[in-house]
Amino acid sequence: MDDTDYCTVGSGEVCDRLGISRDTLYAYVSRGLVRTIAHPGDARKSLYDRRDIEALFERKGRGRSRRAVAESTINWGEPVLTSKITRIADGQCYYRGRNAIGLSRDHSLEGVLKLLAGVQSKTQLHPVPEIMPHSGSQPFHRIVAMMAREAVGTAKGDGRPRAGEIMRLTALSGAGRSPHSDAPIHELLAGEWSDSSDAPDLLRRALVLCADHELNASTYAARVAASAGASLPAALLAGVATLSGSGHGGITTRCLRWMDEIAAGRISISQPDGTPPPGFGHPLYPDGDPRAGELLKQCPVAEEWRRTIRQVHEMTGSRPSLDFALAHIERQIRLPTGAALGIFAVGRTAGWIAHVFEQRKTGRLIRPRASVGT
Repeated sequence: MDDTDYCTVGSGEVCDRLGISRDTLYAYVSRGLVRTIAHPGDARKSLYDRRDIEALFERKGRGRSRRAVAESTINWGEPVLTSKITRIADGQCYYRGRNAIGLSRDHSLEGVLKLLAGVQSKTQLHPVPEIMPHSGSQPFHRIVAMMAREAVGTAKGDGRPRAGEIMRLTALSGAGRSPHSDAPIHELLAGEWSDSSDAPDLLRRALVLCADHELNASTYAARVAASAGASLPAALLAGVATLSGSGHGGITTRCLRWMDEIAAGRISISQPDGTPPPGFGHPLYPDGDPRAGELLKQCPVAEEWRRTIRQVHEMTGSRPSLDFALAHIERQIRLPTGAALGIFAVGRTAGWIAHVFEQRKTGRLIRPRASVGT
């Protein structure tokens, strides 16, 4: 018996387990709630992911009280709003219906910004903005400072032309250089950050794979701000501030520190509470984050990191996330300290811009209700 036998079930067993009809099962599949694979013995049939079935069974068991629904929506549960930007299904991530892994192989961040948001990134900025110098600051710190300055500055328009300028400003701030260059963003960053000949292509791929990821915490923050009528840079500042958190983009920093502690022999790979270490495991990708897998294939994995990946998987069953891959790239091609989080912020700005414009179209304020605690 192979792994497929354990992880998948037939339609009859699914319907019995959930107490539903086959039509309802097919509706669940079409909504992305249940993943399928082709039946190895009959091409006309499908097998269904057991984990998705059990998650649906658990949800049915919780009932549909307002509190149960609310708790589910804020903890990797049910969708809370409609978006046409990114879809995560079948262990893959799709930008406007196109596989993000495929896009990372031949697209630039500028091209993905155009795809996601209909925005053309500006290459020449007028007037020339002031960029924080290299010394004493990390890429992410410069990006935050720039976004805060733009958020409180004089209004300069708030549509797509302005978004194209802000995208370029984000990259320039991360690089820490003057804007007298029309180089693509990945080349601009590589030229300032690394002497490695692999840097431009690796950064291009990483930026594309960071561009969006459905309704993550920082994107939700940006959409909430946009729904309240905040300006574009103010909404983006909400996103970048949320990204800094240790449970979001800040995982890249935690991962690097953890790897240093492992290398120094000060801690063991196993976590005291049995959870995966920083940079491992992702609730939306039980079989492994494809973005991490793609980047680690393109950037030769150092033996120490490879050994850690193997040992963590043996102990927890978890595989590297995008955060781990970004941390590895920072260390492997000797990027500046904090560059992993900088890559994340520059790339994700494209998605934030797309979500801000999509949210504005709804004309609705995002204002959830709270339940009274016990």
